[in-house]
Amino acid sequence: MKTNNYRIIFGLCLALVFTNCEKLDLVPENTFTDETYWTSTQKAQTFLNTAYSQMMSSSHFFYNEGLSDNAYNGRGDNAGAASIASGTYDSSLGRMQSEWDQRYGGIKTTNLILANIDRVPDMDEDIKARMIAEARFLRAWQHFYLMTWFGDIPLLESDPSIEEAQTITRTPRSEVLQFVIAELTDILDDLPARSDYTEGERGKISRGAVAGFLARIHLYEDNWSQAASYCEMIMSGSVGDYGLFNSYSGLFSAQNQFSSEDILSLQYAPINRTWGELFDMIPISVGGRVNALAPTQELVDSYKMINGQDIQETGSGFDEDNPYENRDPRLTATVVYNNYEWQDLDGTSSIHIKPGSDPSDDNTDEYAPGGSTTSTGYYVRKYFDPNHEAGIAISTNLMLIRYADVLLMYAEAKLEMGEFSETIWDDTIGLLRSRAGFTDPAALNYPSGLSEQQIRTEIRNERRVELAMEGLRIFDIRRWKTAEDVLNGYAHGAQFGPDDIDNGYLRVNLRTFDPSRHYLWPIPRDERLINPNLTQNPGW
Repeated sequence: MKTNNYRIIFGLCLALVFTNCEKLDLVPENTFTDETYWTSTQKAQTFLNTAYSQMMSSSHFFYNEGLSDNAYNGRGDNAGAASIASGTYDSSLGRMQSEWDQRYGGIKTTNLILANIDRVPDMDEDIKARMIAEARFLRAWQHFYLMTWFGDIPLLESDPSIEEAQTITRTPRSEVLQFVIAELTDILDDLPARSDYTEGERGKISRGAVAGFLARIHLYEDNWSQAASYCEMIMSGSVGDYGLFNSYSGLFSAQNQFSSEDILSLQYAPINRTWGELFDMIPISVGGRVNALAPTQELVDSYKMINGQDIQETGSGFDEDNPYENRDPRLTATVVYNNYEWQDLDGTSSIHIKPGSDPSDDNTDEYAPGGSTTSTGYYVRKYFDPNHEAGIAISTNLMLIRYADVLLMYAEAKLEMGEFSETIWDDTIGLLRSRAGFTDPAALNYPSGLSEQQIRTEIRNERRVELAMEGLRIFDIRRWKTAEDVLNGYAHGAQFGPDDIDNGYLRVNLRTFDPSRHYLWPIPRDERLINPNLTQNPGW
C-alpha cells in the first residue's frame, strides 16, 4: 500500500462531513498525535465523520452508471467510465488507483478510531459502543466493495505500519467476505433504530442500515435465504420504521430527504458540502455546462408501457413516432427526452433534443455529433434540485440503500428460493408499480401465466428502472453474469441517426466485456510496483 493511502486529512472537511451530527462546528488543530488528539468525545466524533465522508464519492455514485448499459460517458473519462465500458483499460487506469486509495483511506480512518477511542477520557460507554459499531460498519463497507471489484484484497483489521503495508499480501476473497459478515452480524444489536436518533443525529448508521447492507451482501453472494431473512427484518419493522415514500419523483427532492424510504445515504449539507455531477448531465438550456453522462436507448427501452407491456410486445401501444407517450412514469422522473417538459423555479420549458426540432433555432440542447450536448439524445433528471447553488451544486443526500431496493432484493431472493407467489408480487413489484403511478390492472396484478424465467426477467427489469442512475446496475449485471451479454456491442442513443443503421438508433459507443478477465479489476499498477507481494488478477 502506498504511504498516501494512510494519510488522514484534518481541517475544514472534518467539520463539514456530516453536518447533521452534533458538535460539527469544531475545527481540529493543525497537527495532532495519538496522545494529544483523543481528548474529547467531540474530537472522536469529528474523526468518525471523516470515515462517513469516505464511504463513496459522488463521482463514483453517478459515473458507475456509465460502467453499465444504463448510461454512456461521452465526454472525458470520468471515474474511468469511458475506458472501462469500452474495455480499453488496464492496471494503470486512474479509477483503479482511486478506488483502491479511497477505500483503503476509509479503512485506515476506521482502524485509527477503533485503536484510539479508548483514549478518550470520561466518554459515555453507550456512546462509545455506538461509535465503535459505526466504525466497524464503515470498515466492513469498504472491504466489501474492494472485494467486489478486485476479488482477493489485503484484509486490514488494524492499521499497518508503512513497512507492513509495503509487504502485505492479498487475503482470499472468501476470508474477506467471512470477516465482513461476521463484523456486521456482531454489531447489529449495538446500534439504535433510526427513530432512536435525535434529529441532529439523522443520517447516522442504524440497525436498519446494517440489516439492509447484510441483505445486499447475501444477495450478491447468492445466499438467498439469508438475504430474504434480512429483508424481512426491515419489512416487518423489527429494525426500524421503513416504507415506500408516497411519490417516486418526490423521493429524490431535497425537501424529502430522510424520508421513510432512506435506509443509508451519503450525507451532504448546503454550501459546506455539496456534489455537482448534474452540472454535466442536465440540459444546457436549464443550466448544464456540457454533457458528460447520458442515459442510453437501452435504458429508455427498458421502461414499460403504462399497461405493463414491453414496448416490443404486440399490442403494447408503443408508437415509434411518439416513443415517450404512455410509458412507465419513472421514465419522466429519471430521463430527459425530446420535447420533455422541464419544471424549474422559473416555470416549465420544453427541452428540444432532436436535431432541427427547436422552434427558436437556438439549438441549445439539440443532439450534434461531437458537440457539447448529449451524446445519446437524452439527459438526466433524477436528483436535480431547483434550489441548487451556483454551478448546479446540490446538497441533497444520495441514497445508498433504500426501501425499494429491499423490496426488490426480497422478490429476487424468494424467486431463487422457489418461494415466489402472488402475495410476494403484490408486496414488492405491485407496490413499486403502484407508487410509480401505474393504474392498469394488467401492470399491477400478478402475471400468473409467466414461467419462472419470465418472472426473473420481470424482477430484474423492475430493479433496473426503479434504481436507474443510482449506481447499482453495474453490480447487478456482474453478479448475474450477464455483463458479457449487455456490454458487448454498440450502446445506442435516440432515433436520430441514418435509417439504414440500427433502424436509425444512434451508435454511440462500441463496448467490450471479456468475461475471462473483466469480472475482476486489475490490482493497480503502482501498488504492485511498491509491493510485489500483491499478485495480479488473471488476464491482467
